[in-house]
Amino acid sequence: MPSAKLSVNINKYALLRNSRGHDTPNLLRAIDTCLAAGAHGITVHPRRDERHIQLADVPVIATYLRDKHPGVELNVECELAPFAFDLIDAVRPAQCTFVPVTPGEVTSDHGFLPTDVAELRRAIEAMRGLGARVSLFVDCLPDHVRAMADTGADRVELYTGPYAWAWGTEEQAVRTQELQLSAEAARAAGLGINAGHDLDRHNLAPLAQIPGLLEVSIGHAQICRALEVGTAQSVSELLRALGW
Repeated sequence: MPSAKLSVNINKYALLRNSRGHDTPNLLRAIDTCLAAGAHGITVHPRRDERHIQLADVPVIATYLRDKHPGVELNVECELAPFAFDLIDAVRPAQCTFVPVTPGEVTSDHGFLPTDVAELRRAIEAMRGLGARVSLFVDCLPDHVRAMADTGADRVELYTGPYAWAWGTEEQAVRTQELQLSAEAARAAGLGINAGHDLDRHNLAPLAQIPGLLEVSIGHAQICRALEVGTAQSVSELLRALGW
């Protein structure tokens, strides 16, 4: 059986909802559809500007999953900020993925650095009593991955943007090797391995062969494909690419 699970990031469903100011698409119905198609978990990334998932959405989603889909994991991506810690304390997700945020960025585009270890260690110590598994967003650089082991994190999420952008080009082999070496570094350091960013049904299959890969989170490519074939099929295609 495949080891890597699929967590669908529903941020873009919220972005579309927010553009109209009402409740369509409804996030809970979107979650139902993704899970009925076989997704294993749900991811949200609340930002300060609330441009997609809003802070008030997160407790609603957490409660809905506990009541209607027990056992389905909620992964909350967030920056190192008091509002994020308060949110994690309130909703107690299965996993918290810390992501470095640059104000004004279009999307997450870089991982934590070795120079961030001390700050991350303090944040993770504060998280320990909240019951959430902690994952750290990190570039595919083995030295950076190894440094994250000193934070007390449970997992790293390998930033797959450069790998995805190189798909089908001469850089593909180089970026794939970076991923593989980074995953090896994580395993050697005792860190679990997640991955995410710009993954789709085409570039996901080779990634799924990496030993020890536990979870991928996919949002943008999923909803783009859903515009063509619907949410259920778009999720099913990602699961097939993972080997489910």
